[in-house]
Formats: sequence, C-alpha cells, structure tokens
Amino acid sequence: MTQVVSLSFFRFDSMAARIWAFAMMGLARRAMSRVPEIGFWKLCGSGTGEGFTPIPNTSVYAILATWPDEKTARKQTQSERTFARYRTKSVENWTVYMSAGSVRGEWAGQTPFLVSKLANNGPLAVLTRATIRPSILMRFWKRVPDISRVIGNDPNVAFKVGIGEVPWLHQVTFSIWPDATKMANFARTGHHAEAIKSVREEGWFSEELYARFHVLSDQGTWNGGSPLKVLETV
Repeated sequence: MTQVVSLSFFRFDSMAARIWAFAMMGLARRAMSRVPEIGFWKLCGSGTGEGFTPIPNTSVYAILATWPDEKTARKQTQSERTFARYRTKSVENWTVYMSAGSVRGEWAGQTPFLVSKLANNGPLAVLTRATIRPSILMRFWKRVPDISRVIGNDPNVAFKVGIGEVPWLHQVTFSIWPDATKMANFARTGHHAEAIKSVREEGWFSEELYARFHVLSDQGTWNGGSPLKVLETV
C-alpha cells in the first residue's frame, strides 16, 4: 500500500458557521483521533488574503490527514462523520489527494509523510511547515508580504495558501505547481530565496519540515471550480 495524504479546505460563510469552525479546532480533536485508518492529522486555520499573513481568516479552515491508500482517503474524507460535519456547515469545500515524493525535517517531532515510489510526471504540491522562534516573529512576518506578493503574481502557481495550527508561531505554506522546474524557479529567486538564506543564517525556526508531493486527484470545488483545472492552461 502507498500512503496518501489528503488536504481538505472548507469555506464558512455565516458568523455562526465561523464560530463553529473556530471552536472545532479544539473540540474536534477527540473525534479526529478516533477516525478509522487515519494516521497523522492536523486541524488548521488560515491567514487572510492568500493566507500568507499573520491576520487570521475566520472563514477558511483545513484538515490535513494521512491514510494507507487513496481509496481509504477518498472514502473517509467524504463519509466519515467529522469530515461530513465540516462539509455540511461549509459553503464550499475542496480536497486534494497526494503521495509524498520527498520529505525532510519533522512536524511536532514526527516525520508524518512516507515517500512513495510511484512515478508521476504530473503536477507537484509543496508543503512547508515551521515553528517560528518567538524572538524573530516581527522580522519573519515583515518578510512574508514580499513573498506573498511574488507568489500571488506567478502565473505558474495553480493554488497557494497559508495555514497553521497556532497563529503567528506555526506556519504552513502549501502550493501546487505544473512541474518541478517552474516550482524551483520561484523557490530559488527573488524574495523567497532571500528569506530562505536568512532562515539558514539566522536560525529563524526551531523546527521545520519540507515535503514535495505528487498530486493524484481532487474532489469538490474552490472558488467555483477545481484549482487543478488551471494547470491545463499553464
């Protein structure tokens, strides 16, 4: 079997639904730990705009989870009670299914993603997760808007979002690209490259993880359609 990672996004409209989603960041933990066949999982909030800001976006939440295979992942994310409750409360939801191509680092002391040997020449997703040292919080968030502006203007990125478990201290970035070359061109140039250099030289993070995924499939819509459709025109 090949481990499959699901990342589900939910958009909430009314104030009541937003309050419910915020409360579930704590209340859903017990139920999530009991989901059959689930492995590593995290409940995440998001930032405003494209997500790469320190200001919380109370309308968008995400659930990341690992599963033993794609069939199980699709079944559980679409029918399991906790996921179903999120979907019912939301006005829109979208889930992307992936297999890890490379992983380095840790998330909360774990290496959650298992590298797959499946060959895939299709689109790639990149996830980075970092625990930011409190002493450099201001410096980090001052640098982020420049990176956000560049990635937002890049015509090659099909989807991008910033999420996290704890506002300001835990940052997860997630993006989808048509291929490794276009992704690398962004990562190694401009503000992003400068930020990475600062991370290494100044030790911004107390823990970090970098993972690259093969995108397998998706389900649902985001902004009225599948973000993967954008790749057909790139």
